[in-house]
Amino acid sequence: MFKIWAKVMKGEKIIKQLNYEGKEKFTYSHFFSYLAEICYELDIPTPVLLKTHIFSYAKFRTVRFIPRDFTEQPEFDKLILDNISF
Repeated sequence: MFKIWAKVMKGEKIIKQLNYEGKEKFTYSHFFSYLAEICYELDIPTPVLLKTHIFSYAKFRTVRFIPRDFTEQPEFDKLILDNISF
């Protein structure tokens, strides 16, 4: 089981947030499906997931997606995913 705190930021303010809980064991091979479910729940476009995003999440337990990571122009400044599992 794992938990991810997703925050949609505009400036320095959180405009949407979600605590995503996975029932199975976390695997990096399924990271895109976790990201897609989170974006669906937040009603925002899904960003392009690169290897550097996965490495950032693995090393620092956080990843940031900025507008250039989206194919559509988002109405926010960044999407941040934080690992909150202990």
